Amino acid sequence: MDKKYYRSKTTEDLNKISVRCMRVVLVFLVLFYAIMFIINRYNPLILTISGVLCVLVVIIPCIYIPLFRMYSMRITRHIIITCTILTIGILITEFNTIVYPMILFPILLASMYSNRTFVLFTSLVESATMLCSAWFQFNYPQYVLRYNFESYEDIFLTMTFPIIFTIIFMSFIAFFIVSRNSQMSDKYIETAITMTENQKYLIYAFSEMSETKSLETGEHIKRVAEYMKVLGHASGFDDEYNEKVATAAMMHDLGKLMIPEEILNKPSKLTDEEFSILKSHVLYGEALLKDCPGEIMKLAAIMAKEHHERWDGTGYLGMKGKEIAYISRLIAVADVFDALTSERSYKKGWTVEEAYDEIIKNSGKHFDPAVVRLFIKNREKFKEIHDAIPDTKVRNQ
Repeated sequence: MDKKYYRSKTTEDLNKISVRCMRVVLVFLVLFYAIMFIINRYNPLILTISGVLCVLVVIIPCIYIPLFRMYSMRITRHIIITCTILTIGILITEFNTIVYPMILFPILLASMYSNRTFVLFTSLVESATMLCSAWFQFNYPQYVLRYNFESYEDIFLTMTFPIIFTIIFMSFIAFFIVSRNSQMSDKYIETAITMTENQKYLIYAFSEMSETKSLETGEHIKRVAEYMKVLGHASGFDDEYNEKVATAAMMHDLGKLMIPEEILNKPSKLTDEEFSILKSHVLYGEALLKDCPGEIMKLAAIMAKEHHERWDGTGYLGMKGKEIAYISRLIAVADVFDALTSERSYKKGWTVEEAYDEIIKNSGKHFDPAVVRLFIKNREKFKEIHDAIPDTKVRNQ
């Protein structure tokens, strides 16, 4: 995950916050116009038209953005700000001095995005809207609820100029605040990227230790992580969660560190007692990971414990069907596919086609049928990963 991803994620989160703010504005408008009706000092027809226009404008970001999942689109913030400014323009036009404090809201909303250009855009559009408002009030006073002006000079000096001055002044302050926040945000992103990369490096190092102990190659955990990305994406995971699941998957065999090498690397069939000891690596893995902080470690603990469970309940711990976590059902397919297609000192690797047929044959037995269907749809991607990350060598005892 690079800076572009983190910035995109931040923008998405801010768009969600902005939409929630617009919902608050919608509630405010309903209450405000209800009070205006109760006061009964204004033309009810014009008041109704004004209220309906405001509500319709505010509803655009409140409904259409969530409906069409537009949170991650760059244009979304412009839609939100434009709708906000239009609403303020209608209110200022109809009520002028009563709603003056509302002119600050678009600038405050824009400043959340830590983008100086966006603050400038907001201030220019809002200033232009205030000029249009003044023109409308002077030329069509019969459609304005509160009109107290006798000339263009009067309306400009007593209303429009103070509003535009306030907008420019607040934009000036917001510009420098945003500049500072932008620098801090960049530092935060760089720190987050560094910490994530360091964590992944440590995870890979520990995971490779467990694989080395069992005479397997480090490429096994790399391929399993990539297979998990394919299955996670096909399952509808978002990019951030998918990356965490794939990283956590590299630690699924960490418990092997606690198993004697003579059992892990025994070329002949294990005795019942030896197999019982081998099976305990899933519980060792869970124990090593479950108390570690962070979502990745929690996911890793789940997969470490459950990656040998079977859909029909015949796995190491006897878990069955949906008792098994979904991510564990994913890694069951990814791990077995790689184990079958990998060459080891004690066996030759199967072909991709042979492993493919074996997984399909065990759908509903070893594997979740729904996961197998995802595997079938992504067969070519699995083959590409298998070919792209070959084992560097097969370790001998």
